[in-house]
This record gives sequence, C-alpha cells and structure tokens, in this order.
Amino acid sequence: MIINYGNREIIIKIVYWGGAMSGKTTSIKYIFKIFGNNLKSIETSTGRTLFFDFGELLIQKGHWKFHLHIFTSTGQDFYCETRPTVLQGVDGVIFIADSQPNFLNDNIKSWKELCSLIDNLEKIPIIFCLNKRDLSPKISIDEFKDSLGLENKKIFETIAPNGYNLLEALQAIIKEIFHNRS
Repeated sequence: MIINYGNREIIIKIVYWGGAMSGKTTSIKYIFKIFGNNLKSIETSTGRTLFFDFGELLIQKGHWKFHLHIFTSTGQDFYCETRPTVLQGVDGVIFIADSQPNFLNDNIKSWKELCSLIDNLEKIPIIFCLNKRDLSPKISIDEFKDSLGLENKKIFETIAPNGYNLLEALQAIIKEIFHNRS
C-alpha cells in the first residue's frame, strides 16, 4: 500500500490468483464492466491470459482517492515464470478456485504455489472464491477447505459471468487490507 498524504491518495495492489480457467479474468472483466473502466489484457490467440490482466479502479471517498490496481496472474503453467513478478508489492490476494471436482488438484497445486511464493503469508490478506457454483457436479465448501487446509477461512461462492458475490469478495479484501494495516 502506498499512501501519499500530500495528494490524499492511497494505492492498493490486489492480485486475482488461481489455476488455469478458474475464472480470474472473467471475474475482473465483470467488475470493470460494472465500474465502466477498461481492463488491459495480454492474451494468446485463443483468448487465454498470456502474462496478466491489469486495470485500475479509482474510488473517491471524502477527500481521499483510492487507486485499486487489480491484476490477474496467468493460470497456464507454460507462463508460470511470470507469476512471481505479478505478486511483487501485493497488498491482498483473491484466490479464485474452480468448483468442479476434476479441478480440485489444480486448486491445491495453485494454492501451494502461492504459499511458496509469498514470504510471511499470514501477513497478506487472502480472500477465497469458490467459483463456478452454477455448474454440476461441484465440490462442497467443506471438501474445498479440507483439501487446502483452510479450516477457519470464509469462502465466497461465486459465479463470475453474472457477477454473483464478486463485488462482495472485492469489498472483503479491501477491508482486510486496511484492517491488516492498522
């Protein structure tokens, strides 16, 4: 978090993290559409995220301006070397997991990778979204928590294409970032 008292600006970096095709890009595309902002993406010829997606949301609250710098990491293993760079200077992470049972191992692998890349993981706020809750079959929240070792974590059930619970998850990470700062 960067605080500029002179200009009354706060810059926050949030990274959406998760396995390939879990819904990271779809999630932030929905959020940016709601706010009417542009999202910058570097995509492959098939529309998959090549390195990362990036956008900025500007929120005015009283005399202060909040700049939310929002990134996604690429989920494709072929580009995994870009992931540590995207995490540099991160203030909070929204972990997007796929609800489908055949992607549980991908969720576990992605979580373990995130844990290995962030020093002092307990100091970085992380919000978990179990995405694609509209599809069947789907894993239970308890199975997801048990598989990733998230006993006491709140899980947001999300549906990225229609925005279900996406703004709530974003609000939760912002609150956690400021709570963690105090």
